[in-house]
Amino acid sequence: MQLKALLQEGRKRLISSGCESARLDADLLLMHALNCPRSFLITHDNDEINDRIVFRYRSLISRRMAGEPIAYIVGYKEFWGLPFKVNKEVLIPRPDTELIVETALKFKSASSVLDLGTGSGAIVLAIKHERPEIKAFAVDVSDGALDVAKENAARLNLEVCFIKSSWFSALQSEKFDLIVSNPPYIEENDEHLKALSFEPIGALTSGKDGLDDIRVIVRDARQFLNNGGALLLEHGYNQGKNVRDILTENGFSEVNTLKDLGENERVTYGVFRK
Repeated sequence: MQLKALLQEGRKRLISSGCESARLDADLLLMHALNCPRSFLITHDNDEINDRIVFRYRSLISRRMAGEPIAYIVGYKEFWGLPFKVNKEVLIPRPDTELIVETALKFKSASSVLDLGTGSGAIVLAIKHERPEIKAFAVDVSDGALDVAKENAARLNLEVCFIKSSWFSALQSEKFDLIVSNPPYIEENDEHLKALSFEPIGALTSGKDGLDDIRVIVRDARQFLNNGGALLLEHGYNQGKNVRDILTENGFSEVNTLKDLGENERVTYGVFRK
């Protein structure tokens, strides 16, 4: 079977399933099956593809038709210009989350950072990549997530201390200049969860209003921040005011919310001063 015919078949199948990015996804999956760059699909479109690759490609297309995210199928996702391994143990890094990295980097005097609920390690590793001198720590309660994060750190040759912990529970007297987190913040019964069925539910939902974990983090963060340290939180598009209120009620100052690429409130931070 010729490459161009196989690719056309994949595109048609994805279109028929309602996939919004059918052409791109079909291309990416064939690139993955062939382990080739995109240019190869153009310059070798008349090549004959062996049956093993045809079978593999059709299987990948079927997984995508069933709704499995492309990142889980190919096993990686780019974030902050860096390639991150992902699997079903971790959330897929989103472009909007780059805002928390961008914000953290503005605190130029910070010499230490803690990432809570690190998942794939995308946030802390992006920060470490830009600030090699910063002392970086990250926690997650999931062994599977920590395995993924450690592998990503090794691949990127970035030194981060990973600790198994439910938020701050395993930490002792450590203090940090920055604490960053993209915690669960979706309401338990949110209709959008249906579209996220392949991702770990524990990393997505947090109580009836989605703010249970954020309340815990804000409450406990004060004892782990140096004087003048900052807490940065990603949250839902409609949670900015509530998160600002939670930070203010817990003694944080200079509270501010930043908007993502879609002009939605996405990252809120506050500074802790004794």
